[in-house]
Amino acid sequence: MTDKISEEELASLLANGWQKVDGRDAITKTYVFSNFVDAFGFMTRAALWAEKWNHHPEWTNVYKTVEVTLTSHDAGGVTDRDVKLASKMDTLF
Repeated sequence: MTDKISEEELASLLANGWQKVDGRDAITKTYVFSNFVDAFGFMTRAALWAEKWNHHPEWTNVYKTVEVTLTSHDAGGVTDRDVKLASKMDTLF
């Protein structure tokens, strides 16, 4: 199990466009692409990293929009695994 991140680490994520989820210890971000193929391609690339790191997002895709929520269920909140995956997703975007 991994420990939850510090307030400073959370502030850094929030500065990069992630938001706190109301009522949960989780973060969320919406990515908007030019079309469905680009959105689905992003999800495919992100899924490969998520599988490699054994840390999977909660996400939805409607046409060109991908909504992502990250939390570490076993730790009860946002951990370094979420920070790592969030940073990778931002890079892939």
